[in-house]
Amino acid sequence: MSSSQHSATPPVPLWRVAAASCAGTTIEFYDFFIYGTAAALVFPKVFFPALGSTAGTVASFATFAVAFVARPVGAIVFGHFGDRIGRKRTLISTLLLMGVATVLIGLLPEAETIGVAAPIALVVLRFAQGFAVGGEWAGATLLTAEYAPKHRRGFYGVFPQIGPAIAFALSSGTFLATGLIMGDTDEAFLSYGWRIPFLFSIVLILVGLYVRMSIEETPAFREAQTRARAEANSLDRARRMPFLEAIRAQPREVLLSAGALTMLFAFFYMGTAYLTSYGTNPNGAGLSRPVVLGIGIGAAVLFGLTTMAAGMLSDRFGRRNVIRVSCVAGIVWALVLFPLLDTGSATAFAVGLSGTLVIFAVSYGPAGSFLPELFTARHRYTGAGLGYNLAGVLGGAIPPLVAPGLAASFGSIAIGVMLSLTGVLSLVCVSALAETRDRALEHEQPRHGEPTAA
Repeated sequence: MSSSQHSATPPVPLWRVAAASCAGTTIEFYDFFIYGTAAALVFPKVFFPALGSTAGTVASFATFAVAFVARPVGAIVFGHFGDRIGRKRTLISTLLLMGVATVLIGLLPEAETIGVAAPIALVVLRFAQGFAVGGEWAGATLLTAEYAPKHRRGFYGVFPQIGPAIAFALSSGTFLATGLIMGDTDEAFLSYGWRIPFLFSIVLILVGLYVRMSIEETPAFREAQTRARAEANSLDRARRMPFLEAIRAQPREVLLSAGALTMLFAFFYMGTAYLTSYGTNPNGAGLSRPVVLGIGIGAAVLFGLTTMAAGMLSDRFGRRNVIRVSCVAGIVWALVLFPLLDTGSATAFAVGLSGTLVIFAVSYGPAGSFLPELFTARHRYTGAGLGYNLAGVLGGAIPPLVAPGLAASFGSIAIGVMLSLTGVLSLVCVSALAETRDRALEHEQPRHGEPTAA
């Protein structure tokens, strides 16, 4: 794109782009996390009462895992449209889909009322949530990465990344407030109290839509569209499939980025979902629901601060080096975590949850700039989304699902061993990827000898 074309478009303030990306991921992950909290505290009794406590918990987390199967599908579908029609319009679609699915979960009758139709509908709506989140993350990170100056891309890349921290605090806070207002009585909470956080998302969705509609399309996408029109005829453009382009042109980056982020997902969803269940389980830490939720809010604050610090450090020391530090720490921490939790004290639970989320955040901060820098603009939305969401299947769906069985058969230390192995996988994969800190994206003018994206 020529300089005259660049100057014809008024610059978008970076604070507005950062706010739009942060608001969107906060809202989408709030909707995603309240499901995880409800899966730990409510759904075994509301939707799977006939299965008993242990089997009901397993079934509840199986519905939680459905979203991770949907995420790569969402990454492909929304990635296609994000790379074809633009980041902004696609992100508005993901926000609306997530909002509708979440509100419908809050209105869903329980199993005692409509029988087996209740858990079936729950699975369908959970799939829709995962489908929406599959398209959300890549678009939100591209929004900041493609606007931010290269030397501060790690810093601006943390704004969509701190959305999940805010969302985790909000989801824990709304469940805590609902329980306290109701006197924390199980009957009222299980009857209708758990629905309030789901219905509250209507307000957040309206705010998110307003913010996202106030920004323009990214300069990298506009330039990629201009180049595509100049280089290809209309028939070629009609046939272009970003998914196939990403798989054909950069399969190594897709697979290695998925492996590099597997530990990240394993630590986060074990922390935000499984440990919430473990903390309140009489056979686990045996803590009260308000204590576990209150600790979750405090851990979310540490998680958000660490995410911001890690993103900024990646501008100085490199994305890959910061993520490797997280992997090494995670390999060791995973083996210590459950012996610590098994002491049964609230302090030990707070340290265990906070440490798990802090180690996750050290990887998560740089990921918002690392993955966009790995892929070229023509299929960046699809490639980054595929890598991220395949990691979600490996690290986010499988560990919480198999953790109860591992703990029952071999003791809680088996869960730590499993998490430690995900750290080894991620360390190997991220070490095999190139450092991207100094890469210039397509709309930027690289200095002599400086690498360009992909």
